[in-house]
Amino acid sequence: MKTIGLLGGMSWESSTTYYQLINREVQKRLGGVHSARIVMHSFDFGEIAPLQSAGRWEEANARMAEAAKALVGAGAGFVVMCCNTMHSATAEIERAIAVPFLHIADPLGRAIREAGMTKVALLGSRHTMAQDGIIRGRLRDRYGISVLVPDGDDFTEVDRVIYEELVRGRFPDSSRATCRAIMAGLAGRGAEGIVLGCTELPLLVTSHDAAVPLFDTTTLHALAAVDLALA
Repeated sequence: MKTIGLLGGMSWESSTTYYQLINREVQKRLGGVHSARIVMHSFDFGEIAPLQSAGRWEEANARMAEAAKALVGAGAGFVVMCCNTMHSATAEIERAIAVPFLHIADPLGRAIREAGMTKVALLGSRHTMAQDGIIRGRLRDRYGISVLVPDGDDFTEVDRVIYEELVRGRFPDSSRATCRAIMAGLAGRGAEGIVLGCTELPLLVTSHDAAVPLFDTTTLHALAAVDLALA
C-alpha cells in the first residue's frame, strides 16, 4: 500500500471527511482491521483564506508546494489536496515533487463522462467558480465538458454560504433551501448534473436536494486516492 499525503485543513471539516472516506474504503477492500497509510499537513485556514481574498495566489500556492514537498519527505507516495480552490497550486506542486499529484478534477471528469454528460454546473467558492485554472479549464480541455456557474446574486450567495457558514461548521436549513433553488435554476439553464465543487458542500446538500445528478468531488477524489494507494 502506498502512503497517501494529504494537504488538509482547508477547512478541517472536509479534511475529516477525506480521512473517514479513505480509511473506510481501505478497510472495506482489504478487510479486517486494515486502514490507510496517511501523512497529513493540516493548514490553519485562518492563514490561507486571507491570501485567497487578497488575490495573493503566488504566496498561497508556494505554501501548498512547500507542504507537498514535506509530505513526500515524510514518505508520501503521492499527494492529494483536500480542497478544490487550492488546486490553483497544481503547477507549483507538480514542479516541487517527484511523485504524482492526484488532481481533483480527474476522477470528476471521468465520472461525468461515464454518466454520458457533456454539460454540468459548478458550485464552489467564487475562486473555483470564476477561475479557469482550478476545475473548469481541466474539465473542458481534458474531458470535453462545458461548465455553467451561477449568475449575479446566486454566484455571490454560494460563496457567502461557503465562507461564512460551511467552513465555520454551520449548515443551516435556510442555506440548504437557497442551494436547492440555485441548483434548480442551473438545471433550467441546461445543466445535466451539478458539481459540488467545494469539499464542504456535500455536508449541506444531497441528491435529494436536486432534480439532476450531483457529483461530489470529495467522495470521488477520496476513492480515487484509495485506487492509487492500492494499485
